[in-house]
Amino acid sequence: MRYPEPLPDVLTTGSFTVTEADGFAVSRSRLRNGRLISLSRGIRSLAPDEIQSDGVDVGPASPSAPPSRGGRYEQTGIARSQIGAFTRITEHSAASHQTAGAVWNLCHHTCQREQTMIHISRPAGKAAPRRVKVIGHSSTIYDDEITTVDGIRVTTRERTWLDLAETLTVDELVVIADHLIRIPRIIFEGRYDPFCTKSDLEAMIDRHPGKRGIRKARAALELSRVGADSPPETQLRLALGRAGLPEPQINTAIVDDRGVRHHQPDISYPEHRVGVEYEGAGHNEERQVDRDIGRAERYRELGWTEVRISKRHMANDFRAGVAKVRDALISNGWRP
Repeated sequence: MRYPEPLPDVLTTGSFTVTEADGFAVSRSRLRNGRLISLSRGIRSLAPDEIQSDGVDVGPASPSAPPSRGGRYEQTGIARSQIGAFTRITEHSAASHQTAGAVWNLCHHTCQREQTMIHISRPAGKAAPRRVKVIGHSSTIYDDEITTVDGIRVTTRERTWLDLAETLTVDELVVIADHLIRIPRIIFEGRYDPFCTKSDLEAMIDRHPGKRGIRKARAALELSRVGADSPPETQLRLALGRAGLPEPQINTAIVDDRGVRHHQPDISYPEHRVGVEYEGAGHNEERQVDRDIGRAERYRELGWTEVRISKRHMANDFRAGVAKVRDALISNGWRP
């Protein structure tokens, strides 16, 4: 049995363009081999069982550029090498919309279903890409609204957020905005600065006044707040606001009567001494349970009421969670 000539290593870790294969002197007859999959016109990939499993991605795939690290964007179900190949096959192209959201790990904040199509944008005046597996877009895109991640040309986080306003709800946009503008915790994330500021998002809106979804983006930006550490915290805050409860503070330390700072409730109402804590799956771990018990004891010592919210309180726009918070506020003197 005659085996096909091995491909260069850089082409065995995902998808690549025919032009990139030409740069490595791969013959066209080799590209017609049955073990190569044609993803679209001019784009090839090895069969899944032949792709190297070490996590190395094709990246820019040029004779002088090494492969970059990476694997699959879990939120899309599409390998990043595929995204990269589709952005490189046509000039002036960039991953955008839901695909860019996956590149920036924003899609898990919006409960998106697994994607099977790749969103590619080109600047106004350039024809929108038209090929298999691609949803093409053509719109006004400034040079500083496109960057490169692992060899993939992709819209910036701010521009991606604005593009997502075309299809997402206001609440989903608020969740992403809160994620982008939150102040990171250096001990956990290794960074001091937020991904962007509220002013950055506002400037992006002002740049594209007639863009589809712009009204939702403006509404979402007005509702966004610095401080939320997770999508459920943002969703709960929005539900509390819709229920007519007072505007809360977010991850702000409790300060006692002596001026001593204590822990930071996810959501708090200092005037009424009510703190709200959202407890995700990690709160079932033994060490976290111990910390939660200690936190509850501090609440009592400080004369505060703790309201604990979990996933089961999220149904029907956090109806059960809102009721718990409302009851605690009323018990502590708040009047609707």
